[in-house]
Order: sequence, then structure tokens, then C-alpha cells
Amino acid sequence: MKKTLFFSPPSFDGFDGGAGSRYQAKREITSFWYPTWLAQPAALVPNSKLVDAPPHNQTVEDVLAIAKEYELIIMHTSTPSLPNDVKCAEAIKAQNPDTVIGLIGAHVAVLPEETLRENPIVDFVCRHEFDYTCKELAVGKPWQEIKGLSYRDHNGNILHNEDRPLIHDWDSMPSVLPIYARDLDITKYFIGYLLHPYISFYTGRGCPAKCTFCLWPQTIGGHLYRHKSPQAVGREMEEAKAIFGDKVREYMFDDDTFTIDKQRAIAISEHMKRLKLTWSCNARANLDYDTLKQLRDNGLRLLLVGFESGNQQILDGIKKGIKLEVARKFMENCHKLGITVHGTFIIGLPNETQETIEETIRFACDLSPHTIQVSIAAPYPGTELYRQAQQQGWFSNNSLVANSGIQMSTLQYPHLSAAEIEDAVEVMYRRFYFRPRAIIPIVGEMLSDPQMLVRRLREGREFFAYLKERHTRATTQAQSVIG
Repeated sequence: MKKTLFFSPPSFDGFDGGAGSRYQAKREITSFWYPTWLAQPAALVPNSKLVDAPPHNQTVEDVLAIAKEYELIIMHTSTPSLPNDVKCAEAIKAQNPDTVIGLIGAHVAVLPEETLRENPIVDFVCRHEFDYTCKELAVGKPWQEIKGLSYRDHNGNILHNEDRPLIHDWDSMPSVLPIYARDLDITKYFIGYLLHPYISFYTGRGCPAKCTFCLWPQTIGGHLYRHKSPQAVGREMEEAKAIFGDKVREYMFDDDTFTIDKQRAIAISEHMKRLKLTWSCNARANLDYDTLKQLRDNGLRLLLVGFESGNQQILDGIKKGIKLEVARKFMENCHKLGITVHGTFIIGLPNETQETIEETIRFACDLSPHTIQVSIAAPYPGTELYRQAQQQGWFSNNSLVANSGIQMSTLQYPHLSAAEIEDAVEVMYRRFYFRPRAIIPIVGEMLSDPQMLVRRLREGREFFAYLKERHTRATTQAQSVIG
């Protein structure tokens, strides 16, 4: 067994380029998801170690001191963080040229040839669902026999082995929670709408939905939802309670659509009620009242819901599979039941105009979820949105993120510029949050919980600093164009 390090490299200050983030960028407030994509193969490799540098504020020097003890290093990367991650790999190789370094993640899963050709410091990449590929590398299996592996041989030739089948026996997959407890400081992970400290993880992978922009199903997980049984999840949560006790205030089931199988979700929720655990999950905006009530009665606190747009033509164009009137009824039921909702929206999707942006802002204000996230449409390689942008010539000259890590618009349209898309993000945030209906619940939350008071004040400072930074960057860009 090779001494194996699973590693998320240092990055931009506050940049969540790690394995959990669909939009790898610096968020409006401090936000870090757990590196589940790294923790799962780490759980398969005895005596391996997981290092998640960004939330732990670890520098390149810090990780170099750790890396020198390991023979095999498997790094998670993403489209915007790849150049930065390769520099870190170069530093590790400079310290010890015999270290074997490979990459995992959505970007390299779909662009293995380009990644290896353009970055000779990288020895291999693991394609698609890579957990057992990593394990076989760690146990020293000959590379030519490892499915799902692309690599550079001793003569410098780039070779691609046959694809690895998707994992179907999820009950046999070990829990990532002991890896979290062993290698991570759970107090370093913040998500604005989740209680702190929280823990997020997957009970399965794959999503039947066909949203054109969505990263993980199109690059790694596929469109078949494969998952652990409710009994296996119940045992895992018993283990979680034994490991963390009362230190964790909330568990987040981060499966792309945890509620797609309603009876399974209800069965898992019964285990959460039995264990007296507060929990949240991803959901589509079409759950019926009775299902929502059962989940709430069994400890559900919050739903993370992708509404995306307030224009039906845009929703149909991205294959969202949701009608606006259904989403409105869903939110009405959540309000009735007292279920908190964090709504996510995307500006700059195909067919976007100033008029549809206005529709989305009004739609968000009408729905009035507790909190929102406004992202810029991000055409990642491997997604249908990326292929559309290539075919239609929608790409601007922008990168996915600025040098600071702030998300930028890589898309522009004949009737809508990249700058207008970026400006709309700030407009939507201001119009949503600067309303009594949004402010009053947040103030009430602060007054009822001293920890939340301190936290929301910090997040408020970060939010205004983020808006100032984005505004400053936009002003600088405009001046350079005029100049």
C-alpha cells in the first residue's frame, strides 16, 4: 500500500474550489463545502490522509511539509483552479521528484488528454467516478490494468484505459464521516444558510434531471441516482452521532436531488427523528405538501432549492423540468409548514435579457425564500451549456473567475453583455435583501440566537465587502476600456 495523500491545494483567499462546490468561486460570504469527492476514496485507502488546505488556511509551505511524507498524491482540481493547482504540484515535485501526482475532478474527467498534454508535471488523471481507480493506484496495481485511468508512460506517451463502470453497490461504500473526524476541523466549514458547525456528505450519486448547466451529473455522477439504503444511512448517522455527539448542529444531505425518491427520503428522515438530529437536503421545487410535512415532522429544517430563473422559456431551455406555478405552490407550502428555504438563481442563461432578469428578481421576491444565492451561468467543459456556447459563439474573453476568485461571466449574447450579466448579480442581491420581508426574519433570527447574531454581523460585513470588490473591479474594467 503506497502512502497516499488526498489533497485540495491552497487557493485564492476565500475561494471554495474544493470538491463540494458546483460554482467554484469566492462567494459573497465565507463558504466552504466539505471535500466529499476526496474523502470518499480516502475512506477506501487505509492509512491515507486528507488535507483540505483552503478552509484550514494552509499555505503552500504548510502542505509541502506534509507532502514530503507521501509517495502518491491525488489532488482535486476544477476548471478555474487548475493553473493554480498545477503550480502547487510543481512545488511538490521540485521538493521530491519521485512523488507521483495525479488529478481528479470534473475538469480532468472530461479533458484528460488536454490536461496531461498541457501539464507535463501531472502523472495521471482519474476519469469520471474515480473512487476505486484511486484505491487501485494506492494498492500498486499496474497502471495499464486500472480502468478509468489516463496517464503518461515512461516514454512520455499519453494512454487512456477503458472506462470504469459506475458504482451501484453504495451500501458497501465506507462512510466519509470518520475521515472528516480524523483529518478535518469541522469548525472551519461555513455555509451561510446552514447551522454551524454543520456536516455535508452524499448518500449516493447521480441525478435523473437533465439541466444543461449542472456540472456533476454530466461529468462524473451520471443521470442514474445510485444510493445507499435507508438502513445503511441510518447506521451511518448512528456512527455520526457517536463520533461528533452534540458538536454538529446540522447534517446536510448533499445528493443532487435527495428527495427524488420520496419514500426513501421519508424512511431516512425517520432515522433522523429517532436519533434526534437536525438535517437539511437538496430538493426540487415540486415536492407535495404531504411529503414536505412528513420530512418536517422528522427533523427537516431547510431545503436547498434551485429555482434558477423566473422565466419559463429559460427554464425550458435549460431542461429544468419545473413549471413556475409548481414552484410557487411549493414555496407556499414551505412557508405554511415553517420549512426554511435557501433558493439558488442563475443570471446569464441562454435567452436571458434585461426583461427576463427583471422577471427573475420579481419571482425571487415573490417566493421570498429565507436566503438566496445568485450565481452567474458557468459553462463548464463537459456540460451541454458549454457545447451550446461553443456552437453559438457565446463566449466572452473572461475567465470563469477573476484573479481575486470572484466569479465572472464567460458568456455574452448579442442583446446582453458579460458586464450586464455581472452587474445584475449585485442588483438582484440588493433588491432581494433590502426588503422588510427579507430583513425582518433575519433580524429575528439574530435576536433569538447569540451565535447567529455574531455570525450574521460578520456575514453582513463580508457581503458588503464583496459588493465593493465587485464594483471596484467593474469600474477598473470600464476605465481600461475607455482608456
